[in-house]
Amino acid sequence: MKRSDLAMIILIAAVSVGIAYFVANSLLGGMTEQGVKVKTVDPITSTVEEPDKAIFNDESINPSVEVNINQTEEAAAETDAEAKPATQTTPTTPTTPSTQNGSTR
Repeated sequence: MKRSDLAMIILIAAVSVGIAYFVANSLLGGMTEQGVKVKTVDPITSTVEEPDKAIFNDESINPSVEVNINQTEEAAAETDAEAKPATQTTPTTPTTPSTQNGSTR
């Protein structure tokens, strides 16, 4: 390989890299030097505030207690299960002989 061929390859590579840099910079954009305002967080303190009386009061509903309204089906099933012991039942329907190809033997 001659010196002129090597120099031409280096020149073409350098020009290609320069063009690629400017094309990528124009498509993607450059770095911006804008400032951004960010909210700061208040420091955590060890003081505990009194809870709101409208939400936490003595007459409020306890969500961990199950409430049944007008004996719903689940509540009725539970009371029936407690009243009756579990028994097994057998089917009373007669069995029919099996058929092959639509005809009986």
